[in-house]
Amino acid sequence: MYDVCIIGAGVIGTAIARELSKYDLRIAMIERAEDVSQGASKANSGIVHGGYAAAHGTLKAELCAEGNERYTELQDELHFGFRRCGSLVVGFDDTDLESIEKLFENGKKNGVKDLEIIGQNAVRNLEPNINDEVTCALYCASAGVTSPYELTIALAENAVENGVELYLNRPVTSIDVGDGFSIHAADKTLSAAFIINAAGVHSDRIAEMVGACNFSIIPRKGEYILFQRGYGSLVNTVIFQTPTEKGKGILVTSTYHGNLMIGPNAEEAQSREDAGTAEDHLREIIATARKSVPSFDLTKVITNFSGLRATANGKDFIIEESTVKRFINVAGIDSPGLTSSPAIARRVTEILESIGLSLRPKPQYRARRRPIIVEKSLDAKELKRRVDLPSGPDRIVCRCEQVSEAEILDAMSRGISVDTTDAVKRRTRAGMGLCQGQFCRPRVRALLARELGCEPEEIPVRADETATEGRPGKKFFRNLAKKEKETVRSGNGD
Repeated sequence: MYDVCIIGAGVIGTAIARELSKYDLRIAMIERAEDVSQGASKANSGIVHGGYAAAHGTLKAELCAEGNERYTELQDELHFGFRRCGSLVVGFDDTDLESIEKLFENGKKNGVKDLEIIGQNAVRNLEPNINDEVTCALYCASAGVTSPYELTIALAENAVENGVELYLNRPVTSIDVGDGFSIHAADKTLSAAFIINAAGVHSDRIAEMVGACNFSIIPRKGEYILFQRGYGSLVNTVIFQTPTEKGKGILVTSTYHGNLMIGPNAEEAQSREDAGTAEDHLREIIATARKSVPSFDLTKVITNFSGLRATANGKDFIIEESTVKRFINVAGIDSPGLTSSPAIARRVTEILESIGLSLRPKPQYRARRRPIIVEKSLDAKELKRRVDLPSGPDRIVCRCEQVSEAEILDAMSRGISVDTTDAVKRRTRAGMGLCQGQFCRPRVRALLARELGCEPEEIPVRADETATEGRPGKKFFRNLAKKEKETVRSGNGD
């Protein structure tokens, strides 16, 4: 019998698990995928929003501002990768200025302290590569960027270290309601006094299992284009355009690790499993992003991806005890859910205490977690020497990202199963470089096979080998770049 069972191991579920692990409780966390962070948490913008966009008076507005303030402390404790770089909402005309002024006033109501409206010269000083036609911007200094899947992994590792029991590859198929709950998940049945439903795009289906669904989830796809590491230096802040009815719109940003990234769009998804991207959507993202920063080079694209946001029909976060006692829905957590996650975890903890869960602080709670990724700047000679080592902790497994064998073994030793090359990639960046794993994937497979006692061919890239089907490759972007150059040369372009 568990005190609390959390369904879903994305950033929301793992943040709740870590917060509850501070107390003397028996906690289970169930995840349908083979690893944590496999839904929206691994495929989003990674932006820590300032708190000016969500309408005043909503949960989104309240929890975004609170969550933003907690990120510096979280980074100090968990070392997942976060920096404050500021954000701009850029405008091109008087209509945009009116929108920016409304955002400014809304942000002030939400308690955001570091907002200012700046003119063309100030924008240019912050962003030398910005479109010359930008006339004004809303600047928020407290916005930042993080690595969303690394945050989720860090939260999960720390929760597991503090006693949370994690069940992976366990999709919940049914829930029985009695004095407590019996949760049936693949080959496991778990009993719990309280359930936290943090199942993302599947949260309405989980709620339906106990008759506690007064909402519906509309999966909305966002597609992204990622450029090579180092190219993120083209911009200094997160650059938004004025929002539309679909959301915050196409952004241009550097990721935490220095890749340039553009996107996302917002399209209603045909399926809750759809991870594909479409060429016409990618063209639209490129054209819109060029309105902010015209000069990015498509030959530097290394990959594209998509994620599904769990948008609720009520448009706000749903965080409440349902009509079924002790069953708490944490649903409809779309943007700014990543930013809000620390505050959501605290809110859920307060709800649990208010409905009868006894919270006794755990004296042996450990708040800190060691980083996995160790930054290196090896010169070519030393890199080659370490790449050529036959084995050992100093051997470089991934040449592009300079990932060592020691880092991979460290990632495998933290209480969460790591048995695919993608699981290694999310934890260490092995395979995220320019060659996208062509060099290191066989080496990662061999290392995993050695440690797991199997053959390299038994190690998959990911549990679902169809997950990247339907995505255009690098050739698509090279051809677009070629067409752009031909258009300019012929005099039909700028």
